[in-house]
Amino acid sequence: MIELKDVNKSFEGRQVLHGINAVFYSGKNNLIIGASGGGKSVMMKCMVGLERPDTGMIEFDGRDLLALEDQALRDVRREIGMLFQGTALFDSLTVEQNVAFPLEMFSKMNASERRDRVNFCLKRVNLENVNNKYPSEISGGMKKRVGIARAIALDIKYLFCDEPNSGLDPITSRLIDELINEITHEYGITNVINSHDMKTVFDIGDHIIFLYKGQKWWEGNREDLKHAQTQIKELDQFIKASYFE
Repeated sequence: MIELKDVNKSFEGRQVLHGINAVFYSGKNNLIIGASGGGKSVMMKCMVGLERPDTGMIEFDGRDLLALEDQALRDVRREIGMLFQGTALFDSLTVEQNVAFPLEMFSKMNASERRDRVNFCLKRVNLENVNNKYPSEISGGMKKRVGIARAIALDIKYLFCDEPNSGLDPITSRLIDELINEITHEYGITNVINSHDMKTVFDIGDHIIFLYKGQKWWEGNREDLKHAQTQIKELDQFIKASYFE
C-alpha cells in the first residue's frame, strides 16, 4: 500500500499539487485520471522519487520515502517497477538484455540465474523466442510486453504505469490491460496507473482517483464512477472528452 498525506508541490511559485491525501491499495489497479495539466504526472513523479514534494509524506507500507536514509531508500526503489509511456527500451540492447538490465544493476544473481529469470518474465507476458531480437524488430504491443517483463524482473511490490496504452490500437490496448490486470492480482502488486483511456478505467479500475487542477476531487471504484459522473460536472466533462481524444 502507498499512502500520500497532505502532499503539496509547486514549480516557480505555481502550485501544482494541493494537499493531496490518497491511498493506493495492494493487489489493486489504482488509476489516476484527469485532464492534461491536472497534476497526474507530477504526482506520480513524486511517488517514484523523480520529484520531491514541498511538504507532506509519501509512505510505502509505512516507510516515509522522503525521510529514508540512503540504503533504506535504495531498498524501496528496488521494489518499484516502471512501465514508461514510450516503453523506454534500450535500442542497442536485445530483448533479453533489456529485461536483464535491472537484474544486473540491483540483484546478486549470476548469469545463469538472470537468464532463467528473464525467460520466466518473458513467458509470463506471452513472449517466447524473442530473446535475441532488438526493439526495432518487434511491434509496439510486443515492446509494451517487454517493458512489463522488465518492470517485474526484480519481483517488485509496486508497479507504476504511465499511459500504458499510448500509441496502441484498441485490440492491443485491451490485451495490455488484461496482462497488467492479471499480474497485479496474481502477485498482489500495488499498481498505480496514469491513464486517459476510459476503457481501461472502466475495465480494470479497482480504485480510481480523479485529479482536477491539482486537487483530488473524487475517488472510488469503477462501479461508482458512472454515478459520480452525473454528479460532478468536471468529471463528466473529462470522461466525455476522453472518448473523443
